[in-house]
Order: sequence, then structure tokens, then C-alpha cells
Amino acid sequence: MIKVVIVGQGGHSKVVTEAITFQGNMKIIGYLDDNFHELVFKNELYYGPIRSNKELLIKEPNIKFVIAIGNNKVRKKIVEKLGLKDTQYITVIHPKAIISASATIGVGSVILANAVVNTDATIGAHTIINTSAIVEHDNIIENFAHISPNATLTGTVHIEEGVHVGAGANIIPNISIGKWSTIGAGATVINHIPAFSTAVGVPAKIKSKEGDEVVAINIQ
Repeated sequence: MIKVVIVGQGGHSKVVTEAITFQGNMKIIGYLDDNFHELVFKNELYYGPIRSNKELLIKEPNIKFVIAIGNNKVRKKIVEKLGLKDTQYITVIHPKAIISASATIGVGSVILANAVVNTDATIGAHTIINTSAIVEHDNIIENFAHISPNATLTGTVHIEEGVHVGAGANIIPNISIGKWSTIGAGATVINHIPAFSTAVGVPAKIKSKEGDEVVAINIQ
């Protein structure tokens, strides 16, 4: 039985908790969140601040971690703060997700119920493929991305590091989304999106770019 510690105890953590309970070989033994002030053992679970991971590893040296926080930037900062090896993370795949045998899933990633990851898709580390999201063939999704519920990435889409694709968004084939960009909920992306941008609407237009004033820009 794999002993799992979940980092984060917000809404996304609830969903990840449930996904883990469906696994036949995993058992949650604790939660780390900075809402806790010190490491305690209560009701057969450990609770403590994120910094207590080293203390917990002394007590439970063979545990695995998963970061159950939806914010991509925060998730990356926590990975850097924990300083764990890749082998100390667990990948969580809900049993109702459909994963192609030829797909590759990175460490620490979470694939939730009814998500589809199709042929030759590559999912990076610490990435979230949320409920009913569709990742079609030959997609490349880099580390710390988040594909929200019901979003559809059609064939050969490239999602760079830290991108957040909003709920119900659609991205047509062969499109690239630059690192740390955000695609708004319900958007339809038909053009490449540069890094550090926010794009919304149908078709998606750049609403803002990091460091710029918020203006609508038609991306042709």
C-alpha cells in the first residue's frame, strides 16, 4: 500500500482526495497546508504546515506526495520549496479517466474523472487534467499546466509551462499556447497565443499581456 500525503486542503484537494480513495493501492495518511501551525497526528491522519514535510519524512520515510493546489504558480513554488526527488511524488489517475497506452504522464500530475488523454499525448509533471477535459492525439502539455473541466484540446496542440486553460475552452489543431498564459473559460482559440498573455472570447483575442495595460488586441 502506497502512503500518500496531500499538499493543500482547499477545494481541489477534495477532488484529489476522492480520486485517491478509488485507487486500490493508495492510502492517504496526512495533509500539509500552511493553515496548520505545527505537525500533529489526529484521527489517524497527520496535519501540518508545508515546511513540516521533512519532519514527516522522518516519521514516515516511504511516503509519497501529491500537490493538490489548482493555482499553477503556487504549485510550482511549492515543488521548489519542498525540494523532493521525482520519485517521492505520486501521479493520481482517476479510474474513470481514459488514458491511451501510448500517452506519457509526468510525475505528480493528476488526471480526474472522465478526462480523456489520447494517443501519443505527453503530459508534463505536476499538471492537472481536470474533470471531463479532452487532450487529443499528439498534444504536448508541459509542466505545471492546468486544463480545466470540459476544456478540449484538439490534435497536436502545444501547451507550454504554467498555462491555464479555462473551463469549456476549445483549442483547434496545431496551436501553441505560450508559457504562463491564461485561456479564459469558454474561449475558442484559433491562433497561437504568446507567452504571459490572457486570451478570452470566441474567437479568442488577447485581453492583456504581462506588463501591458489591459487592452483588446485582435490576434491575426
